[in-house]
Amino acid sequence: MLASEIGSTNQDVITTEQETSSIAERPRATNEKVPLISKSHIFKSISTFFGMNRSQDLTHDGYIEFGVNTVSSGRTLGTFAGVFSPVALSMFSALLFLRVGFIVGNAGLLVTLLQFIIAYSILLFTVASVCAVSTNGAVEGGGAYFMISRTLGPEFGGSIGTLFFLANIVSSALYITGCTEGLVENFGPSGYLVTGALPDGQWWRFLYCSLLNFLSLLVCLIGATMFAKTSVVILAIVCMCLLSAIISFLIEDPKEIPIPDANKVVQNETYHVFGNYTGYTVQTLQNNLYPKYGKDYTSNGDFVTFATVFGVLFSGVTGIMAGANMSGELRNPARNIPRGTLSAVGFTFICYLLLSFLTASTCTRFLLQNNFLFMMPINVWPPFITIGIITATFSASLSNLIGSSRILEALAKDNVFGFILDFVACGTWRGNPIAAVLSSWFLVQMMMLIGSLNTIAQINSVLFLLSYLATNLACLGLEIASAPNFRPSFKYFTWHTAFIGLLGTLVMMFVINIIYASFSIVLCLLLVVLLHLFSPSKTANWGSISQALIFHQVRKYLLLLDSRKDHVKFWRPQILLMVGNPRSCCPLIQFVNDLKKSGLYILGHVKVGNMSDFVIDPTLDEYTHWLTLIDHLKVKAFVELTVSQSVREGLQHLIRLSGLGAMKPNTIVLGFFDDEVPIDFFQKSSSIEYIDVWPINLFQPDDNDPFDTTSLFMLQLACILKMVPGWSHKKQLLTENSVMKTPANESIDYIQRVNQLIQEHCKNTTATFIYLPAPPALESSEEEELVYLQYLHLLTKLTFDLPPTILVHGVSAVTSTTL
Repeated sequence: MLASEIGSTNQDVITTEQETSSIAERPRATNEKVPLISKSHIFKSISTFFGMNRSQDLTHDGYIEFGVNTVSSGRTLGTFAGVFSPVALSMFSALLFLRVGFIVGNAGLLVTLLQFIIAYSILLFTVASVCAVSTNGAVEGGGAYFMISRTLGPEFGGSIGTLFFLANIVSSALYITGCTEGLVENFGPSGYLVTGALPDGQWWRFLYCSLLNFLSLLVCLIGATMFAKTSVVILAIVCMCLLSAIISFLIEDPKEIPIPDANKVVQNETYHVFGNYTGYTVQTLQNNLYPKYGKDYTSNGDFVTFATVFGVLFSGVTGIMAGANMSGELRNPARNIPRGTLSAVGFTFICYLLLSFLTASTCTRFLLQNNFLFMMPINVWPPFITIGIITATFSASLSNLIGSSRILEALAKDNVFGFILDFVACGTWRGNPIAAVLSSWFLVQMMMLIGSLNTIAQINSVLFLLSYLATNLACLGLEIASAPNFRPSFKYFTWHTAFIGLLGTLVMMFVINIIYASFSIVLCLLLVVLLHLFSPSKTANWGSISQALIFHQVRKYLLLLDSRKDHVKFWRPQILLMVGNPRSCCPLIQFVNDLKKSGLYILGHVKVGNMSDFVIDPTLDEYTHWLTLIDHLKVKAFVELTVSQSVREGLQHLIRLSGLGAMKPNTIVLGFFDDEVPIDFFQKSSSIEYIDVWPINLFQPDDNDPFDTTSLFMLQLACILKMVPGWSHKKQLLTENSVMKTPANESIDYIQRVNQLIQEHCKNTTATFIYLPAPPALESSEEEELVYLQYLHLLTKLTFDLPPTILVHGVSAVTSTTL
């Protein structure tokens, strides 16, 4: 039974382990959704400018579950043009022609090979995770962000997606800076091809970067499909330039290579300094085997370290997600991404190893450390290197700018940041996210103010490593959770690859730069918290891996929880509260929540009816409304609903079937059954000071043991209640009155006098615990109804006009005096 209101003159709560009678009918709850944030005027204006309605773009909850996208869906790119070419170009980038000498000259060939192996191992394990996710289900636009968010949930997905977006922005700025460096070194005051064609200086270089960035913007505005198709041609040009460099290392005679005038570390005005190209010699190879770190002349002569070199190296090979970022344009992402990415990783790895070996075998360390464009004067036709630098860096920058715009578009469509990105979601024209492209272009422009390529490289590497860490974490979590629906067709993925990739990325983040790594992790965690609290997408029905992991762990520990090992010393209340009308029982639900003492708490409800009369279970639709009620009341409870022909029978079902394993209810709470009209709700008042306990059987006071099961149960409950912060200031008042023995079924006057006695002592009580005697035993069933009605009548008289009252009856020990 359920008390509709607590604290009325006669609406008393009974805590017992017995059954009771009927429950009031429950009102149907509603679950209507109301918009939390409305668009501001400026975003509406931008939406009108692009002529798009956001509702058309926000149908992002359901992606294609089965089948393959057709050309008519706008997905036109295959493996080579859509994945292999962008990935290979992004991994060549500024590193191929601009920084191989810097790496080999400072780290030596052996450490360079070690760094490439470390970098590519991390990449390979991360690629395995990317392939596992991409072959496990349909992949939409947004690439890595889409995969992570649909696996880890909107909070982690949104935070990692934001950092991955920033990583692409930084990477785009990095490659444009590298392209500018190549132009100035070739056409600047001391240019190799044309001397004095371009003025040099900090702001001149910023101007050149801005012009190249603007050119990237124009290409992106035309569309990613155009870039993907031309990337095949660009890759062919880069490969031709690379081939010319390799051939030149093998056929060119020894010569002196001038050190650029921009190198103020070794260059001076008195005489011009030169480095030596020796051709292939064993002596040169031996001299370049081991590390000998010098100064970086592009960063004001800062000393180079292992971390600096690895940061520059890794920043050049972070393009493994370039194909995944194009997932929205791929015909079959599940097939294109694994094949294209793995083949591009293998191809670039072989090219870098070959180029590093030839560089270490033919050039002196002094040349490598002081002239990053040493390949140009060595080449059989120097413009090849210039063309290679410009095409490799510009295409890599373009790829990252396109990738960042797609990630930003996906964040906007998923409503991760609410109205802030409304203009991005609405600013799409013919499938091209114009607003996202413009926003990404602007941020790249801001990043180029840093200037130094090697400084940008470290920031870039840390951000990419963090996004790779999240990708490996997502796959590792899926594997640990043993989710049946995680069955990727990519057969080379295991939890070992995900764990090694995760560990490797985490370690190398701090190796590169402790400050950048710490700041990135803190920023990621801060974004997780903010998105969890404020993001409109936090309720998105994407499925979160946290639920799968929690289920996996809870099941394991439930199996370890053995009811045969229960001991009274560790007893705690496992409460089943029967609720009839949740609207009027909210105070009771909250009160019993205070009584549970970290124990099991179940709200039970019986729907009276015959199950055979329903086509489907009638409690299915109601269950979500009950969960909403629990969330609203902020109580830690479970819900159990059942259909039965009577409340008594339904209660018996719930007592036997509620809980799981050793976590079963041991305390039943029911409202007191009466015909009185409710007066008011139970309220906690700071002016009320006492928790009142009457640990004697008031129906038979002389026969009562003051330390029987029920009395100790009452004291235990009162003690638990006093431990709750909201009740801790209350004082316990223990009263054991001496009263005359009078048969409970013969004297109404006696019960009324007891009621008056309790009233005199309970004027300032918050809650009153009273001993509940067992119903009288009957010898025949003829007088059953009469006796039970009289029993209820006496309890009604006993609790008349009392403060909130809990009638307690115990059947088993709940306390122990032994250690």
